[in-house]
Amino acid sequence: MKEEVKKFLLILGVFLAAYFLPIDQGRVQNAIIEAFAMLHEYAREHVLLCLIPAFFIAGAISIFISQGAVLKYLGPQAKKWISYSVASVSGTILAVCSCTVLPLFAGIYKRGAGIGPATAFLYSGPAINVLAIIITARVLGPELGIARAVAAILFSVIIGIIMQLIYGKEEKEKKAQKGFIAQEEEETRPLWKNIIYFASMVGILVFANWGKPVETTGVWASIFNNKWFITSIFVVVLAYTIIRWFKKEELKDWTEASWGYTKQIMPLLFGGVLIAGILLGRPGNEGLMPSFWVEQLVGGNSLGANFFAAIAGAFMYFATLTEVPILEGLLGAGMGKGPALALLLAGPALSLPNMLVIRSVMGTKKTVVFISLVIVMATIAGVIFGTFF
Repeated sequence: MKEEVKKFLLILGVFLAAYFLPIDQGRVQNAIIEAFAMLHEYAREHVLLCLIPAFFIAGAISIFISQGAVLKYLGPQAKKWISYSVASVSGTILAVCSCTVLPLFAGIYKRGAGIGPATAFLYSGPAINVLAIIITARVLGPELGIARAVAAILFSVIIGIIMQLIYGKEEKEKKAQKGFIAQEEEETRPLWKNIIYFASMVGILVFANWGKPVETTGVWASIFNNKWFITSIFVVVLAYTIIRWFKKEELKDWTEASWGYTKQIMPLLFGGVLIAGILLGRPGNEGLMPSFWVEQLVGGNSLGANFFAAIAGAFMYFATLTEVPILEGLLGAGMGKGPALALLLAGPALSLPNMLVIRSVMGTKKTVVFISLVIVMATIAGVIFGTFF
């Protein structure tokens, strides 16, 4: 009966929203256009090269990485320095956006990773992006670049530890009931073959999405200019491993697991992108919320300015590296350096689409705590940074 009431209220809410929607107002019309324009950009720029490889990696994690291995390095009983080092380093290597990291997070979490290391990985993936940090230092100043790097590394560990302290016992009991016990599983192929297989998929994900650097010369620019050649090498290696090393049954299990993550995550992401587009619009364009509100509210270095910057960053969607030019414009409009750092620490790691998917993976309470930790810590870091700079 309770479920039927919820469905009725949902239908009623959608009907009332549609009935009273002020469609004749220009801002509302523009917000609707922005929502679908944002969805269009997201589909063209992030699905084929970001999400699809991530779904296949997540499916591979759930099928080909033994539960014992996950528990050994990321499980609740693993040594803390090992689990958090693995989680943060993995995120640094992948350098993905807040949405692309989700299938990977879901994969290791469902495979038995502790809530602490799993959320450390969830934060570190988009936040500790080496290229983004370098560009931040070059465009916005070395002090912001260094502060972003140091704070993001600390945040990933601190957030993970706090989540483990709050929910570690509960997670351990749940996983014990579900049979998450580290057992030796028979390996169907040598470890080095699995390493090559996973490395090829990670290589495709990383280099296919390699962002264009500010400078036209140097190592980063050289990699960007040759990224499709490098990516094609990884594609060939992956094709070879699939053809030569895997049985048909294994490939079927892999594709089914990948499809499972796709069904769970993709609808929530698309819905979240539409909502974010309606409310906030794309960078340089407005949704229902006027952009001058943001510019007026993030000036100076007050607690309120930093808190608002962290919240605004958390709900906005930033594609990888786009936060830097957006902040360059906001700083020019009078944004304080403290709020700028707060947005840099909360923005890339969170977004409204990202939040919806996290909730579907680990529940409402844990999601709210995770989001709150990111926003509060970003606010504090912004206040401290703005005091000295």
